[in-house]
Amino acid sequence: MNNKIKTYLSQYAIYFVLLLLIIVIAIKDPSFISVRVFRDILVQSSTRIIIALGASLAILIGGADLSAGRLVGLAAVLSASLLQDPNYSARFFPHLPQLPLLVPLLITAIVGLLFGLLNGFVVSRFNVPPFIATLGTMVIAYGADNIYFSLPPNNSQPIAGLRKDFLELGTGGFLGIPYVVIIAVIITIIMWIIMNKTSFGKNLYAIGGNREAAVVSGVDVKKHILWLFAIAGTLYAIAGALEAARTGGATSEYGTMYELDAIAACVVGGWSVSGGVGTVPGVIVGVLLFTVINYGLTFIGMNPYWQLIIKGAIIVSAVAVDIRKYLTKK
Repeated sequence: MNNKIKTYLSQYAIYFVLLLLIIVIAIKDPSFISVRVFRDILVQSSTRIIIALGASLAILIGGADLSAGRLVGLAAVLSASLLQDPNYSARFFPHLPQLPLLVPLLITAIVGLLFGLLNGFVVSRFNVPPFIATLGTMVIAYGADNIYFSLPPNNSQPIAGLRKDFLELGTGGFLGIPYVVIIAVIITIIMWIIMNKTSFGKNLYAIGGNREAAVVSGVDVKKHILWLFAIAGTLYAIAGALEAARTGGATSEYGTMYELDAIAACVVGGWSVSGGVGTVPGVIVGVLLFTVINYGLTFIGMNPYWQLIIKGAIIVSAVAVDIRKYLTKK
């Protein structure tokens, strides 16, 4: 019985921590429990969830994707530059005709896909560790973003004056539910289906659990690695466009450190750093936990540096538990 209780608590510890955190904040300030706060937390979490779902794929095979944040920033700048109001005086492209909303978003997604394919190609073709390959891509994306951002007549000025239909995507909603939340839910469902109901997803778990055994079983490891990074890059691009729409603009500094938050959310949500273990709900709860920490502790007036200490302690604890489990199994 004790072992069953320990296993149960270990599997659902993150849920208890999130619930406990909400209760503590609510005791400190009861107004925290409100529809407005709940909505704000969901909106702030939505793009982070999309990013974390992309980052989780590299973690699943025992790697880490460091390019996420800079690809988010590049996508935010690219989508914003193509979706400014025609009457805005400081347009990035003064003579660009108004494009259908879907076209710039599709261009942005394709750019993210191409960067993801670059990551996947380097990792799968040359056996470069994902940490190193994506570190290089991170630097490339940041450089490309800044070169693009500094083009005349923009000259590195914050991109503003976005079209109403684009802003509506980030700030509007349907039946009171923000569009960004709806999009995040749809992507979450799609990723859950991919990871749990397709041979591609099951093979990724197999690769992360035991790559040699996966190869012997006939899994095309290189092909799967190539496409997992392609999916991740596309998700980062979608999140970047939504961030631009949600905040009403973009700069080349968008997405800074987002990759670390995404990796941390996955690890805290139960994704093993050694690969082969993780669930989509775990990603969601991990992101929500950090959002509640940032939003909730600011809500009650806690020093932001204490927030960092708490986040760091949670991350270290989660990794320590994960490593202990791994060593116990061995």
